[in-house]
Amino acid sequence: MIVAEHLVKWYGPVLAVDDLCFEIPAGEVVGFLGPNGAGKSTSIRMLTGYLPPSAGRCTIDGHDILNESRAARQKIGYLPESTPLYTEMRVTEYLHFCGRLFGMKRGDRVARIDEVTDKCGLAHNKRRTIGQLSKGNRQRVGIAQALLHDPPVLILDEPTSGLDPQQTLAFRDLIAELRGQHTIMLSSHILPEIERTADRVIIIANGRIAAQGTPGELRDRASRGGAVVVEAKATPQQLTELLQAIPSVARVEPDRTKGSAGSWCRATVHAKDDSDLRGAIAEALAAKGYTVRELHLNAPTLERYFVEAVAKRKAVNTTP
Repeated sequence: MIVAEHLVKWYGPVLAVDDLCFEIPAGEVVGFLGPNGAGKSTSIRMLTGYLPPSAGRCTIDGHDILNESRAARQKIGYLPESTPLYTEMRVTEYLHFCGRLFGMKRGDRVARIDEVTDKCGLAHNKRRTIGQLSKGNRQRVGIAQALLHDPPVLILDEPTSGLDPQQTLAFRDLIAELRGQHTIMLSSHILPEIERTADRVIIIANGRIAAQGTPGELRDRASRGGAVVVEAKATPQQLTELLQAIPSVARVEPDRTKGSAGSWCRATVHAKDDSDLRGAIAEALAAKGYTVRELHLNAPTLERYFVEAVAKRKAVNTTP
């Protein structure tokens, strides 16, 4: 549904996007992540036809965004990061205006405006002037206009910006409702939101893809070589010496705590490589007869993988 083929964008001598390639099939929800200056917004502007690429091409539902611009744009519902709204208009007036731009007949506009304002939580505000609305409700108006002509593709740049926690929850429910009906590309800095919402994640850094996969796959990659937390009835010295003797252990960080039935020691154990230390630690503790009341791998997060993937991409770019 969305295909980016070797997209490149130069701003004078500055390379903002460097050979970006990916494909998003119909009905998939994809999170598009990147730090500031990664080329994320430039990529989105090229995908939506607002900015021509220096090289490469993009198609939306089979239509080239440059050579078949009108047909491609008809397939897209786009919410920019800074939602452009006519603040002197009422909500319904603005949505009618947007509908006319998409060539919608009046009867269709009326029906869709009722539908999208209800979906976006604007039913009680649709006759108010946009300038009188809160930032969160203005963001809802932007989402409503993106949905108005019922496009097969939705590209939403920071859609939860300005929304309070309750509104963010409602937006998450909306994406769940739209899943499968639309191909959705979400750009956001709120990683937990992407984790809960997206089927797949694309991370870019320095204008290139640093990593991609499902949130679960990325968390699994982040867990490789992750630290293991263990708590056993032993002195810090005993526990450290025992764990440090395991060949794949790089270092042990003990943290003594007091338990009700004697002295306990809690330690964080780091691996030398990507190995999972839990089995070796359990065997070593059992062999010594130490009582164990905690043994777990530190929970991996998408945030951790994002930071590591971006750092690796930057390191590649700075290597002479």
